[in-house]
Amino acid sequence: MTGPSVVLVGPMGVGKSTVGELLAERLGVAFRDTDADIVASQGRPIADIFVEDGEAAFRAIEKESVRRALAEHTGVLALGGGAVLDPDTRANLSGRPVVYLSMDVEEAVRRTGLNAARPLLAINPRKQWRELMEARRHLYEGVAAQVVATDGRTPEEVTQDVQDALGLTNAQAGNAPAQRQEEAVTASVTRIQVGGSAGSEPYEVLVGRQLLGELAGLIGERTKRVAVLHPEALAETGDALRADLAGQGFEAIAVQVPNAEEAKTAEVAAYCWKALGQSGFTRSDVIVGVGGGATTDLAGFVAATWLRGVRWIAIPTTVLGMVDAAIGGKTGINTAEGKNLVGSFHPPVGVLCDLAALDSLPVNDYVSGLAEIIKAGFIADPAILELIESDPEGARSPSGPHTAELIERSIKVKAEVVSSDLKESGLREILNYGHTLAHAIEKNERYQWRHGAAVAVGMHFAAELGRVAGRLDDATADRHRTILESVGLPLHYRYDQWPRLLETMKVDKKSRGDLLRFIVLDGLAKPTVLEGPDPAVLLAAYGEVGE
Repeated sequence: MTGPSVVLVGPMGVGKSTVGELLAERLGVAFRDTDADIVASQGRPIADIFVEDGEAAFRAIEKESVRRALAEHTGVLALGGGAVLDPDTRANLSGRPVVYLSMDVEEAVRRTGLNAARPLLAINPRKQWRELMEARRHLYEGVAAQVVATDGRTPEEVTQDVQDALGLTNAQAGNAPAQRQEEAVTASVTRIQVGGSAGSEPYEVLVGRQLLGELAGLIGERTKRVAVLHPEALAETGDALRADLAGQGFEAIAVQVPNAEEAKTAEVAAYCWKALGQSGFTRSDVIVGVGGGATTDLAGFVAATWLRGVRWIAIPTTVLGMVDAAIGGKTGINTAEGKNLVGSFHPPVGVLCDLAALDSLPVNDYVSGLAEIIKAGFIADPAILELIESDPEGARSPSGPHTAELIERSIKVKAEVVSSDLKESGLREILNYGHTLAHAIEKNERYQWRHGAAVAVGMHFAAELGRVAGRLDDATADRHRTILESVGLPLHYRYDQWPRLLETMKVDKKSRGDLLRFIVLDGLAKPTVLEGPDPAVLLAAYGEVGE
């Protein structure tokens, strides 16, 4: 029988691709993954196929992809987790060198975590995992010539076991297997430290995929109660987290709050305090905020004010939340007079940025978050701008080639700034680039505008203000327009609203007395403060923005 020298089967997250690539390298053959074949042929992620076409349509595509690969490929082949559900596929695997890579439920939850890109495991990891394995374990075992456990093993150890089980030798006999740094058969995680200041401890921002396994460690063994604050739009996710934490022995509650900026009110904060009080929350207990920037702002504020401060953990699920709102400890709520006028500096004990949460984010929400990334590029890290300019369309999608790097670079910019200035007494003010006008626009629109859209207009205004004030060169000012437009962010706002915007900016947190303060650039990555600009200069700058 012709076909692959090894076929790897097993559940999602078990490491078939990682082990398959390493095994192919050792054997001197090619590696192929049927999931990758499907993505390439369909031109969209598997999660999108599930959502847009349904599981039945995906399974039909998968069946044909597996049939073709078994007929064409002679190296190492990895099949998708559900490929064995099809009886014709199982028959086609009969007599082939199939290895089932297995893992237990705890290992599965640690590896798959909050990965929304795995459409069958996006709500309650433990419950979904058990149900999947009850349906599939006998199928994996039925097609497998050998079974290799992966729990707590490195890729090298699992690969060696597969070779031993099938009697396979390296392409260059006598050579030791290639050594790699030991790591779990999981996606890599970037850890970015945010330094502490007086009265606060350093904490880590974790960026990667499959991060749910890190949550219990951040919560800690001394904690008895956990409150999961989540928006209405993430009701299933919030309840799943609560159930998962309850399954680990915590007294967990889920507190649902309104979506977006509607959550950031004194009334909603009071509702959260009531929930904590009724649950007997003490200073050793923990709040987990899962959602966008508005939710993490609220969760941090509730944590800062309950019992004068309890620990909290941020799980941002939007680009804006990951690169801005969840980092630095600025928490707050809005009032009728303005945005974030009531708040506190109360850093989290950890932030989990699971990039898989972005895979299902609406495109407008994703693009909105790019404004904060672009801001980080202009004030501190021009490499961000170069990455976006090299592929604007790719920057608009979570599946773009530079997504992880863009988010990590942006987080590092903010981490470096807030580590040296927790309470915005100096350097941290540069993070407000574009935000003075942005907050005025948001208030004027009754918070119906996306924050990133307002920041984009605000940065355009700040660039023109710097230019008119003689601080910024034409090329850098024009670059703002080009980059913002290239990813689909707005540049303009209504010209007739300038008097109202000006009055709102006068009560902005960044003002000092009667003096308006704006962050402008003296050049690329050279932010500075422009205090009390001439009203004519302000109007001239807005003349380029208004329409």
